[in-house]
Amino acid sequence: MYQPVLISSGLAGWQFLQRTYDQQLSVFSQSTELKRDTDHFAEKIASVGTAEELVSDRQLLTVAMGAFGLSDDINNTFFIQKMLSDGTTADDALANRFSDSRYRDFSEAFGFGPGEIRGALKPGFVDDIIAKFQANSFEVETGNQDESMRIALYAERTLPDVVQGSGTDAAKWFSIMGQPPLRTLFETALGLPQAFGQIDIDQQLSVFQDRSERALGVSDPADFADPETLDRLVTTYLARSQLGQIGSGASGASIALTLLSS
Repeated sequence: MYQPVLISSGLAGWQFLQRTYDQQLSVFSQSTELKRDTDHFAEKIASVGTAEELVSDRQLLTVAMGAFGLSDDINNTFFIQKMLSDGTTADDALANRFSDSRYRDFSEAFGFGPGEIRGALKPGFVDDIIAKFQANSFEVETGNQDESMRIALYAERTLPDVVQGSGTDAAKWFSIMGQPPLRTLFETALGLPQAFGQIDIDQQLSVFQDRSERALGVSDPADFADPETLDRLVTTYLARSQLGQIGSGASGASIALTLLSS
């Protein structure tokens, strides 16, 4: 498996990764193991008509769940099958019970629920799932070297879709809070403590809005679809993350020098 090339952590490493991302992702996607899985998915998914058939094929499931960043759940086949079979049209469907919207997106995309159209029958479905799987897999491998880079890549790729969807500003903030990578990014960028997630959810919403306005000049989550605003958010996250990593035992001068060199 091709290993992503990172020259350093922090902002300098991020700038290099951004410049080389397309080339690195292209090489990564041709890795033998990855290509074997995506070729199998492209060949077989159109013939899969039920959730049970999907979960019974480990290779198909690897791509399907990896595309939505849900690979950690791959061994929970009963749970996955139930989620896919329920679909998303009913309020009490399993996928709709999670604050993490990735579960709903996963179930909705494959369309095995009552009254839904199978995703594999829709134009562009296979290419879209494979592209997401490749990007997510690259992010995972990047995270094995530097977790902050993985989170930054994930946010840059997915946050615009999250905030441009339908729904109220509050609903979009809740979607952000419900996805662990995005939540981590915002909590770090906004300087929120680890215990923040234990307070009342409505209070969390108010704090997110207030801190975002003060730190980034943005309270409407839809503004994060703007490339400049998104870049400001990610840069703030990486700077604070780097500061946290080097801050233990370091002097103020050495911290400043490190950040300036980035």
